[in-house]
Amino acid sequence: MMDSSRSARTAVIQFLRAGGEHASQIYRRIKEVYREQCLARCTIFLWCQHYEAGRVNIKDLPLPEQAHVVTNNAKISAVDELIRQNRRITTRGIAVEVSISKGIVHHISTKNLVMAKFVQSGCPSICQRIRRRRE
Repeated sequence: MMDSSRSARTAVIQFLRAGGEHASQIYRRIKEVYREQCLARCTIFLWCQHYEAGRVNIKDLPLPEQAHVVTNNAKISAVDELIRQNRRITTRGIAVEVSISKGIVHHISTKNLVMAKFVQSGCPSICQRIRRRRE
């Protein structure tokens, strides 16, 4: 069984490019072997350009628009304190109080504080109706 993961295919591109093969030849050879799982022609050409420029890492680099969530203990404790003081406070209210984005508030409350939305009062009757339909 052949490894068809993306990193394996980019390693093949790096190997063939180091051997002196042109990008179009690499594309033809990879297309023969991987068939449907073959990378797009433009992707292969792009990887060849990267390797010609001196790149040695076969892993994808993180995209610049991918935001990294930066949290520290001070922010986590501030969010926790605001939630404990007022359980009905909104993420927007917390974001304004702590001067962080709503996304970071959501990240802190779900990942760091492991809080989830509580069951609403109407939910039990809805759940009973669903159970009755299944029976």
